[in-house]
Amino acid sequence: MPRRRVNKEHLDDHLKNWPFDPSGISVRLVQGQDKREVIQMRVDMGILQLETTGRPDGTSPEGFETYHDYLISEAVRLGDEFEFDEEKSHEVDREFVQYYHRRVCWLALCNFAKAVEDADHTLGMMDFCREHSNDEQWTITHEQYRPFVLFHRTQAAALAALESDGPEAAIEEITSGLERMREVFERYDALEQYDDDELVTRLLETRETLRQKHEVGKTLQEQLAEAIASEQYEVAARIRDELNRHNPRGR
Repeated sequence: MPRRRVNKEHLDDHLKNWPFDPSGISVRLVQGQDKREVIQMRVDMGILQLETTGRPDGTSPEGFETYHDYLISEAVRLGDEFEFDEEKSHEVDREFVQYYHRRVCWLALCNFAKAVEDADHTLGMMDFCREHSNDEQWTITHEQYRPFVLFHRTQAAALAALESDGPEAAIEEITSGLERMREVFERYDALEQYDDDELVTRLLETRETLRQKHEVGKTLQEQLAEAIASEQYEVAARIRDELNRHNPRGR
């Protein structure tokens, strides 16, 4: 009979000292003996460990920082000969999942700028897949989550803006995020579902809460949109000038 291998490197102590909470997200930043800071996420029956920079699993696919970067390079190098085969689809799926986990972790850790970065990576990869994949069904399996990723991004961007620039900037981030989400619904001929969508409703409620709590009226961006919609172009020009004075670099 084969001898049973005794492995003293089990995770019993780690799991016992950090119980799994099925009702919430348990995340922590830890530093190892090499002084490298990593994210740890408690999951049922285990712990996920993610790098804080680059690809979450710490690898460099084909020598690139991320698989998305590699795909962009290949598409540029091969041009019309670039093919989105099954292997590429599998690797994209892996990267989607990794960035989802880290984005959720950054939100739980209240590192909103990092959450925005990871959401942008996912959205960029979705754009690439939509443009280059010939498997429409596979593309749709990812596109259906675009509003959810945009929801996370908008939340994170608004909270980051609230910390750095104040409530009006946070409201503008939410308004911008809602516009991007509306474009998604319109692209897939589902605009009639937009107003009743749960994620849209939650963002609208957050925006209204910010208005009431901080006593903020309509932002300059909202005033500009209304002026353009009502064809008050002289008013719109004055508002643009004021926006430029407030934000000369076009934040």
